[in-house]
Amino acid sequence: MKIYLLTHERELNRLTNTGSIAVQHASDIVERIVWQRLCPDKRLVQLIDTSQALLMHQERANSTVANIDDYSNIILIDATWQESRKILNKSPYLKRAPLTALRATQQSRYTLRRNQVSDGLCTVECVIEVLKIKGETALAAKLESEFSAFNQR
Repeated sequence: MKIYLLTHERELNRLTNTGSIAVQHASDIVERIVWQRLCPDKRLVQLIDTSQALLMHQERANSTVANIDDYSNIILIDATWQESRKILNKSPYLKRAPLTALRATQQSRYTLRRNQVSDGLCTVECVIEVLKIKGETALAAKLESEFSAFNQR
């Protein structure tokens, strides 16, 4: 299994970026790819075009929903909600990807940014949920612990 964080360049220097937790503590599974509007990552495009990757995004939850169990490659957009919508709208290849959204069973615990989507999860919370779904419970627990410490700052 591989989780690709398609990261907005502004996130790379934000101290509040939770994708960094996943990259740092789950690097065997989580890989960061910096989003480039004019030059999309060729691996992601190929994975999407060959139906081998699933895009997970809350904003498109009403679209056709794919089953996460059918995919071993998951793409998450790592950005603010506003930047995430921009990435989605300006990336035609992402619109071709099978889509799913997490149904949050609880409110996000993320407290370091304002203007969060009410039923949305931050990046590391999404990674944790994917890991749980995929049976990687020990790694999910490790990320939950790291996120709790990060969120206390």
